[in-house]
Amino acid sequence: MIVASIDIGTNTVLLLIAKKESGTKLTALLNKYSIPRIGKGLTAGGQIQIGKVQELLNVLTEYERLIRRYCCEKIIVTATNAFRIASNRKEIEKIIFEQFGWKVNTVSGETEAELSYLGAITDYVTNEELLVIDIGGGSTELTFGNNKEMKFRKSFHIGAVNGTEMFLKNEPPGIQEIKKFENHLSKLFNELKNSYFTPQKIIAISGTPATLACMNQGLTEYNEEMIEGTLLEFNTILRLKERLSNLSSAEIIKTYQSVVKGREDIIFCGTLILLNILKKLNSPSIIVSTKGIRHGAIIKENI
Repeated sequence: MIVASIDIGTNTVLLLIAKKESGTKLTALLNKYSIPRIGKGLTAGGQIQIGKVQELLNVLTEYERLIRRYCCEKIIVTATNAFRIASNRKEIEKIIFEQFGWKVNTVSGETEAELSYLGAITDYVTNEELLVIDIGGGSTELTFGNNKEMKFRKSFHIGAVNGTEMFLKNEPPGIQEIKKFENHLSKLFNELKNSYFTPQKIIAISGTPATLACMNQGLTEYNEEMIEGTLLEFNTILRLKERLSNLSSAEIIKTYQSVVKGREDIIFCGTLILLNILKKLNSPSIIVSTKGIRHGAIIKENI
């Protein structure tokens, strides 16, 4: 069966078209991403801006064309934090249904963590204990378990977009801004410090680790094949953080080119979040995965 899975996030909207085979096996036919940042300026109970709704619809119109081209038999649409907290979510879901005939599944933080985990572990069939980190635009999900069960899953209300808007308002951010944000992260993730789980591998998905992996390899354009499954050392991430801390968005674009386009103003924030989690877990490295919610949504559908 050919399935299309769309992940509507705070910063990105991702499309996966895949052939669903036996069990959890997926063969990707097309991966596409766009960065409309529908969660720009959004706080809990606020509204997604009308202009951002239109940007989202434009992206979905392009995706519909691709879905038709691949003759997809099923379409799954998953929305996460921006839809969760927006007061006009229902109206937008209705517009999407009327325009495209797609029912949007707006998931809870815990379900988002589950889908991230299911998507990330598709290449791991052993009984290894795994931790999956998903740093989104408006929330960060952590899930721990193995290929048989999830033992811990939690969504933290901080991401690369809302973290930047709340704490890192200058370009480049000031020392006090960074310190205040790091203190906030330390308190937020404090429960990880004495957590009972000790993962054998930590897998990091989403735009932050993928972009850092591209930057580390000197790639000027995103290349999924080059970064999938690669190892990023804590000290490497720390060096990139130090470099980014001294650059404005314009300078980040000039230095790293199109690989950071759409993330140039939030990649530093995402990096701080990732580093804080790794510090709490005393982890020396992560495995970068380009898989995630869109993959997990197909697997959970059990079609």
